[in-house]
Amino acid sequence: MLREEPINVKQQPLLMARVKDYSQLLKPNLSFMVVFSSVIGYLLAPGIPFDLTRVLLLFIGGILVTGGANTINQILEREGDGLMTRTMHRPLVEGRMSLAEAWAVAAISGLGGALMLGYFFNPLAGILSFISLLLYGFAYTPMKRIHPIAVLIGAIPGAMPPLLGWVAATGTLTGTLGLGGWILFLIQFFWQFPHYWAIAWVSYDECKKAGISMLPSQERSSKFTALQCMFYSIILIPISITPRVVGLTGNVGMWVMIACGIMFFAASVVFYKKNDYPSAKRVMFASFIYLPVVLLALLFDKM
Repeated sequence: MLREEPINVKQQPLLMARVKDYSQLLKPNLSFMVVFSSVIGYLLAPGIPFDLTRVLLLFIGGILVTGGANTINQILEREGDGLMTRTMHRPLVEGRMSLAEAWAVAAISGLGGALMLGYFFNPLAGILSFISLLLYGFAYTPMKRIHPIAVLIGAIPGAMPPLLGWVAATGTLTGTLGLGGWILFLIQFFWQFPHYWAIAWVSYDECKKAGISMLPSQERSSKFTALQCMFYSIILIPISITPRVVGLTGNVGMWVMIACGIMFFAASVVFYKKNDYPSAKRVMFASFIYLPVVLLALLFDKM
């Protein structure tokens, strides 16, 4: 959880300051991992060769849609952001950008990205990306202050990127051809719960100041959060077999997935036993390792 440093406009050219403001608003570094899983989903689809132009188009479209969702998130959470050290220097919090400008950025970026995916790939890909933006921006974001069910709601758009990439390649969500996309969706869906809860546990004090409710137990002292992390991480182990069963990957990809799932579950077990900051952080870092390693293993095994 890195602190976002303030931007001193007086000490640098105005153009550079504006670029940094837009970067903080769109959060391209956070969007990269989202789009990365979308590209992997695209390349995992059967009969899809590596085409740099197509990959770049998918990447740019995904970055735009995710940037639009991130902008909506900051618009709706601007008051809470001002209460947290990590986010108190964002452009909307410090008044360096107006709400009208931020909404314009969200609309241009989000709609532009969805239209781009729909035009260069297929309409279903564009529709899915727009639904994902709406769920993240207008369902998950406001629910974070109301009830921990926000994590479940957020896990749906959070798991869509690899499915979106698959749909961009195949144009379908149904039948045997759509099955691979849904398996990728489920992997990322179940991965998100321990990932989000570990982050929420580590940043509990900051979230509490901003009125954000993410932990299933509501209190950090309870072991219920760690127990839930164990439950969702262990599900990833049997799921590891499904890509091999449907021919999405071979034995190497399957065994790498199983090993990563065991590693993730082991970190959750330690978290349950100790229920402290270092063990929660270990689950968080295990989640950072799990997803990219699993996705790359699936891709390399296919190649």
